[in-house]
Amino acid sequence: MKDIKLHSILIVDDDGLNTEALKQILISEYTVYTANSGPSAIEMAEKFFPDLILLDILMPEMDGYSVLATLKNSKRTQNIPVIFITGLDSNDEEEKGLNLGAVDYITKPFSLTTVRLRVKKQIDNLDQLRAVERLSMIDLLTDLPNRRSFEAQLSTEWARAIRDKTTISVLFIDTDRFKNYNDSFGHQQGDIALKFLAKILKDTLKRPGDYAARWGGEEFIALLPNTDSIGAIEVAEQVRLNVEDMEIPCTDCNGAKITVSIGVNTVEPGNGETVENFILGSDNALYNAKEKGRNKVCHIKDTIA
Repeated sequence: MKDIKLHSILIVDDDGLNTEALKQILISEYTVYTANSGPSAIEMAEKFFPDLILLDILMPEMDGYSVLATLKNSKRTQNIPVIFITGLDSNDEEEKGLNLGAVDYITKPFSLTTVRLRVKKQIDNLDQLRAVERLSMIDLLTDLPNRRSFEAQLSTEWARAIRDKTTISVLFIDTDRFKNYNDSFGHQQGDIALKFLAKILKDTLKRPGDYAARWGGEEFIALLPNTDSIGAIEVAEQVRLNVEDMEIPCTDCNGAKITVSIGVNTVEPGNGETVENFILGSDNALYNAKEKGRNKVCHIKDTIA
């Protein structure tokens, strides 16, 4: 069984001996790609999206500085860290590279230990940044994606729906009388209820493309790509029923149950619809569900009617 390598490195050098030497130093720990020119380096960076690039400065046709500038001008590759590999020994050259966005320098002739340590440092930095980024997209109480994450997902699915000319639906979910619940059973019990509600959403939205998130407070939201109004209402009703039937653990209280009201909106993006109005429509439908007595599902078309 082959070892799974979690990180990849692109080595760029027109000297095949240098490329092979670096590859042998790193291949036991990383997936290694190689390129022997500036244009091929840019092409491979766009194709494989490596975690780190080791880039020679002095190359014919296109030098390392030009390659780095091109990488920084592309949204896909601009955040890939680049270490310059160079035989140049000049503070001016080093300053130039750092100003362009290089993260480090390794001078030739390079040593095995120096290459491994400097590469490991950049990979560790990258892992830390990614961990912080993941945390910033997750609601820590419920372990669902947060509002920021939902908005990014909505942007992606909205563009896909426009391209494919398909409908998209959203469920706006609000916990009924949650302040009263907290007042009756305590905020710790309220947190437990929200965690269980999040689990219901995860378990009910089973299609790979469906996406549930915590909007804020006691409000949740779910995105249903390629789903018409009938399908969206069915999913919303199933969520409502599952929450209504949910048993919430409570050691020192009885009847600690919750219900939710759900507003549903369905559109086909590209027909003058906007993301803002899409969410607003589901919010208006939610308001209607609460006006009708709570623990109900309302679609925006019912509100308009």
